Amino acid sequence: MKPVIGITPNYVHETGLFSLHRDYAAAIETAGGIPVLLFPSAEPETKPNALPDFLDGILLSGGGDIDPLLFGEEPLRQNGEITPLRDSFELTLCRAALESGLPMFGICRGMQVMNIAAGGTIFQDIPTQTGSTLKHSQQAPRPHATHSVTPEENSLLAALWGKKNVAVNSFHHQAVARLGNGFSAAAHSTDGVIEAIERQNAAFALGVQWHPEAMKTQDQALLFSAFVRAAGR
Repeated sequence: MKPVIGITPNYVHETGLFSLHRDYAAAIETAGGIPVLLFPSAEPETKPNALPDFLDGILLSGGGDIDPLLFGEEPLRQNGEITPLRDSFELTLCRAALESGLPMFGICRGMQVMNIAAGGTIFQDIPTQTGSTLKHSQQAPRPHATHSVTPEENSLLAALWGKKNVAVNSFHHQAVARLGNGFSAAAHSTDGVIEAIERQNAAFALGVQWHPEAMKTQDQALLFSAFVRAAGR
């Protein structure tokens, strides 16, 4: 049977609506998996959902900012809208997946959730806190690459791509700061910002700061193929 991949959707508190771009599901299907949506409890006051036992892997999708109080910081004025329900749900799922060894792939916000779940922190605003002048929030079509990333030697990305630099798209103003327990940096942009993280000795625990599901290139398809293969095992 094909591996079942649970995907976390975006959530808007004011409207109560969940949403997910079709590119996420399409990327999982193309890689040979079965995408299913994961929803938090209908009653936010109840205990967050445990890790569903029918899953072979989890994909944490992109979205808005994470509550800084969850990683021990006060919010900067540049911090964006937060969604407590989604934060609680995804951090619970992520910690359970890390503990159980369930394959996991985090994209943009999803990478930041993985890092925070493992005890790490994030920069609430890259220009303010790092002084970088590289444009991380592009004004270009979603599939278009606007800056390059360099994989670390001996990383999963280096093994998959077999090259030193790959151009990616970019839609974020936050990024990983202090790495979470067990995670290492897997790629950087030219300004030194961490663009990917991976967990050593895991079946598959990779987070990337760009949106590979939107690019539809061979380089990015390799990430989904590796993830679904790991979930299938």
